[in-house]
Amino acid sequence: MTKVMILATDGFEQSELMKPRDNLNKAGIETTVVSLESGEIKGWDQKDWGKSVKVDMTVDEANADDFDALLLPGGQMNPDILRMNDDAVQLVKDFADAGKPIAAICHGPWLLAEADIIDGKTVTSWPSIRTDLMNAGADVVDREVVQDGNLITSRNPDDIPAFSKALIEKLGAKVNGELESA
Repeated sequence: MTKVMILATDGFEQSELMKPRDNLNKAGIETTVVSLESGEIKGWDQKDWGKSVKVDMTVDEANADDFDALLLPGGQMNPDILRMNDDAVQLVKDFADAGKPIAAICHGPWLLAEADIIDGKTVTSWPSIRTDLMNAGADVVDREVVQDGNLITSRNPDDIPAFSKALIEKLGAKVNGELESA
């Protein structure tokens, strides 16, 4: 079975974790939520705290070798916290070094910049971090979904269906039914 690691912590944009996860699961892809601490992480739902998600394993227990791809949801707080954690950044580097797909949406590409894997790559993101991505050497465009090698990036919750479809197809699976959106 195809396995995708979802790397997130408190403050993830709720729709950007839950909807792609649901879409992947509907396509027969197993998802595992990895975070900094065990227990649960709390989502951010537009303007206030949202639902919590169970953490399946912590970053110090996780190994990129055990997964086929990495999903990085956005939210302003989530990737900002993760990029300050050496183990989380190393996981992103490990997926990149292995040539495995990495899908990042909204503020999620901050982790790609922190892992120093976007120099010379074409990506997209939430508008407020585009300068950071350009400063890390990326060619930043404003499109629903961008694929460059093993990287898949999208801008915001409205892009979730295209983002999910790109990752599902990259993994060689088939989209089953209508894709969940924000």
